[in-house]
Amino acid sequence: MTSNIHSRSIVIDGLVVSRWSRSVFEHMQRGGLTAANCTCCVWENTRSTMQNIANWKRWLHEHSDLIMPVKTTADIKRAKEAEKVGIILGFQNTAALEDRLDTLPLFKELGVGVIQITYNTQNLVGSGCWEENDGGLSGFGREVISEMNRLGILVDLSHVGSKTADDAIKYSARPCAYSHVCPTGLLDHPRNKTDEQLRTIVNKGGFVGVATYAPFMPKGGASTLDDCIDMFEYMINVCGEGNIGIGTDFTQDQDEAFFDWLRHDKGYARRMVPSRGTAPLIAGLENLAQYPNLTQAMERRGWSETRIRGVLGENWLRFLGEVWSV
Repeated sequence: MTSNIHSRSIVIDGLVVSRWSRSVFEHMQRGGLTAANCTCCVWENTRSTMQNIANWKRWLHEHSDLIMPVKTTADIKRAKEAEKVGIILGFQNTAALEDRLDTLPLFKELGVGVIQITYNTQNLVGSGCWEENDGGLSGFGREVISEMNRLGILVDLSHVGSKTADDAIKYSARPCAYSHVCPTGLLDHPRNKTDEQLRTIVNKGGFVGVATYAPFMPKGGASTLDDCIDMFEYMINVCGEGNIGIGTDFTQDQDEAFFDWLRHDKGYARRMVPSRGTAPLIAGLENLAQYPNLTQAMERRGWSETRIRGVLGENWLRFLGEVWSV
């Protein structure tokens, strides 16, 4: 491909949970990634999450030639101009809050811009998508969302149970997102979202990041870039072209122990997710340097430059600008 659409585009990934290292940061930069929601909490409590954020502060200093902190959409634009990767700190659980609402302003100040309210199971806020009984959003959960709304922190519902997610969408004064999901219409999987759920979130001004994550796709480990484009087109038909973006759920360099920790309730109790081993990668998206391959697949499918640039990052940029504004 001779097109330079990718190099001209702002590229935003709604979820990367890779094993952080200089090599990973180099791949992100080489792939033309402008900004990404990078997980710094899954099961960790307040102290452990603060240590993870401290690690990020150190990495941002040590690898400042590659990465930079992002708190606003203006920061994302600056990252593009500087040819660096903007780091949006994000939680995949509210475990880091424990039972304290007053930690939210602290985390916001430290650069946390996205918080998923539950991770697979039950917590103080509500139920996850692997929980047998979804009791919906709790009273404490409503308080958490109100404070996130006030601070301009995005409410992420990707791993959240269907009733809890619906409650959150209805209650939240700001639009919510599924930052990294696939559709149930292509594969019936507990982590995937139905057409009704997808329409519900976008009808309230929300957003959907499409996960190029093989376990959530019909062909599993045999999935290709063309299968990813099929999924993006399915999402466009359900959600509208301006309401979707990328949310790869990239797990580059993560080992089996990490996945085992993720799949257990609270990281150590009962096994929630039955699968084992590491997640297979999409052929052509084996590492974070290969985002241009996804753009080229969009071009081969005949997408317009406007659609490509929107899905790569301009749609995310617009949406984050709305949610983060205070």
